[in-house]
Amino acid sequence: MSNVLSLLGFARKAGQLVPGETLCEQGIKRKKISLLIIATDLNESTKSKIITLCESEGVAYRVISDKTTLSNAIGKDNYGLFGVTNKKFSRALIEKIDAL
Repeated sequence: MSNVLSLLGFARKAGQLVPGETLCEQGIKRKKISLLIIATDLNESTKSKIITLCESEGVAYRVISDKTTLSNAIGKDNYGLFGVTNKKFSRALIEKIDAL
């Protein structure tokens, strides 16, 4: 899991990470996000809504870890959604997450 969190931190530092529900929704609709990271403890209605949006727009998503752990790795407070805009970061994250 630490590899995944490190990659998320690198993506943020590189400006390739979008935090928060509103920005992620906009990014998905504008085809800017290639992977959505969802916290396990995100509100169920929000999680359901965002997963439906990802599936309808063809955006990959993964549900991992909790808000606190993800937010600490990224350096943002209490976020449960993160959109990755760089396809190379997205592929690397998907590989690492799926290997867990």
